[in-house]
Amino acid sequence: MRTQLAEKLGVEFPIFAFSHCRDVVAAVSRAGGFGVLGAVAFSPEQLEIELKWIDEHIEGKPYGVDVVMPMKYEGSSKDGGDLTKEAFEALIPEKHKAFVGEILRRYEVPSLPADEKAESLLGWTQSAGRSLVDVALQHPISLLANALGTPPVDVIEKAHRHNVLVASLVGTAEQAIKQVAAGVDVIVAQGTEAGGHTGEVSTMVLVPDVVDAVGPVPVLAAGGIGSGRQMAAAMALGASGVWTGSLWLAVRESDTTPALVEKLLRAKSTDTVRSRALSGKPARQLRTAWTEAWDAKDSPGTLPMPLQYMLCADAHSRIYRYADKEGTRTGELLGGAAGQIIGRMNQVRGARDVVASMVEEYVATVEMLTQLLQS
Repeated sequence: MRTQLAEKLGVEFPIFAFSHCRDVVAAVSRAGGFGVLGAVAFSPEQLEIELKWIDEHIEGKPYGVDVVMPMKYEGSSKDGGDLTKEAFEALIPEKHKAFVGEILRRYEVPSLPADEKAESLLGWTQSAGRSLVDVALQHPISLLANALGTPPVDVIEKAHRHNVLVASLVGTAEQAIKQVAAGVDVIVAQGTEAGGHTGEVSTMVLVPDVVDAVGPVPVLAAGGIGSGRQMAAAMALGASGVWTGSLWLAVRESDTTPALVEKLLRAKSTDTVRSRALSGKPARQLRTAWTEAWDAKDSPGTLPMPLQYMLCADAHSRIYRYADKEGTRTGELLGGAAGQIIGRMNQVRGARDVVASMVEEYVATVEMLTQLLQS
């Protein structure tokens, strides 16, 4: 299973695991895969703490960091500068604030403690993303990934000076060509089945299109991949490995709140929806009362990135904190980014077991195909 990309990164299995949880990242890398920490939810100070912990627990294995540096968003400028946080907040209409307040009242969501406040901006802008990149490059990462659009050229060059490969997620072959022209080293072809920000093209169609468009640049297949059979299919399409995300939400090492884990384990593949309710851009997530409210007739409509996230940051924090609270309907709002692979997630397992089962099934699938060819 040691593809050219796996050899370059020094990993045994080309199974890339995106997670916001440091324990998952470390566990997957120790198991022979490649953990990637999603940094968007952290401040630079918090990211430093997370990466220091990973460095101390990953046993010298390689890992990466994923940031969000969108090319276009409300308040952005050509020179890469951003508005102040206060200026961003001033762009949020009062009617949207009232709408969120009404949802929270309807589902009886308690307020956060007086000494606890949700951070409303975090890493959803280029300036914030750059500060996270600066922190990440002070650690022994092997890969820097950008989740939205082409990374700024200066960021790509800075990563290369640190001998760090740059990856970028795409939803079309045209996007992949632009990324490679900018200097990106690895393309993650993410089909619409995937959790989080996705396009409209399915993984089965997207991966070979991207492979043909940018080869020999390595391509990772993402979207709807959670088993060895699916990995074998991705490799047959020309991928150099697989990029997985939702699969790790319910592993034993994950810090996913228990109430959400229960929802994910009960969910079917049809229980997700592409909605702008999370960030302002289309993102596949668990279908909940929250996503339904934003699609309802009385909804004022979602705001562009990063305003939608800023508008809802406090609400999300309150929902996650009190999802288990008895006597309220708060749990009906609990959700988050999740791909269609959740339909195959029905038990809590350790990250090492997940990696091992994917590898074993991959080998068995390839052997079965080989026998078919020989016959």
